[in-house]
This record gives sequence, structure tokens and C-alpha cells, in this order.
Amino acid sequence: MTLLGVGTKRTSDDAPDLGDRAVFAAAYRRHGRPILLCLTRRTYDAEVALDLTAETFARAYAGRRKFRGRTDDDLEAWLFGIARNVLARYIRRGVVERRCLERLGVEVPTMTPDEITRVNELAGLSNLRRAVAEEFAALADDQRSALQLRVIDELDYREVARRLDVPKATARARVSRGLKTLANALDHRQLSKEIPQ
Repeated sequence: MTLLGVGTKRTSDDAPDLGDRAVFAAAYRRHGRPILLCLTRRTYDAEVALDLTAETFARAYAGRRKFRGRTDDDLEAWLFGIARNVLARYIRRGVVERRCLERLGVEVPTMTPDEITRVNELAGLSNLRRAVAEEFAALADDQRSALQLRVIDELDYREVARRLDVPKATARARVSRGLKTLANALDHRQLSKEIPQ
């Protein structure tokens, strides 16, 4: 399959011209929605996912000369790889970056409540939330209690350890094991297959 079926025939030595507006626009039309839905599932926030999707395509356009694929599958893998990196960077930077943007008055795209609801429906967030709740309830009591205190109640490890009456290292280990167990259970449910590896 040729890249998006757009443009002229290419020889095996030619890389698709993502600098061509029609080719890049077609890439956005084809892959924008799946990336938005995937990022919504990962962030649980449609507006954040919209920002990350915009950043994904901005980075793709800025780095378009680095793309060496020949097919739509190659392009999809490349775009999802960029989305994965954008998401990882967002998670690392978190709230600090958003506060800076607000202070600088940088306008970020927004969605109406109806658009947010629709994206959440398309991303299947209610199913994901239900799956997380079910798997959380199935955790061993010690792991569930540690995760409740550390992740949901947002207590520091010293306070988690105090409330559980265990050493701090034990509290950390329980949280770590609980998170790993949750992640494995959700992977088993195939909820994290949206971003190709």
C-alpha cells in the first residue's frame, strides 16, 4: 500500500513528501482521530489529549524530513511513536508546563462540553474506568490499601507507612507491586494496545 494513496508514483529510493500540504493533511485526517482517542484513554482528559495530539502533529511536521517509511503502516507507526514520546514528556512535565502556558497567556485549543463527552465516549473511558475499578477491587488487601493511600489519597510514603503500621520500604513495595499488578491485569484485558510498540 502506498502512503495514503496521495501524490505521484515513487521509486523505492524516494521518501514520501510530508512537506506537501495534501500529503500531510491526508495524514492528519487519517491518523488524527485514532491518536486523539488513544491519548484520551491514556490521560483520561479529552482536552489534554487534544493538546497532545496537536503537539504530535506539530512535531511530525517539524521532523517530516526524518520520516523514511513508504507505507501508511510506516506512517502510522511513526506518528504513534511521536505521540508516545509527547505523552511521556507531558507526564514528566505535568502541571508545571500548563501553569507556565497559562501565565504566558498562550492560548491552547479547547473543546465544548459536547465535544469532550463525545471524545470520552469514542475513547471508551467509561469502560476503562470500570475495568480499573474492577481490577483495583481484585488486588490483595495490602496492595489495595497502599494504593488507596498513596495514589488516590495522594499521601506521601511516610504517612502511608504510618497508617499501615509498616516500614516505609514496605509501603513503597506494596504500592509498586499493586501498580504492576494493575498494569498487568489491564494489559491482559488489552486496554493498552492502542499505541504500537
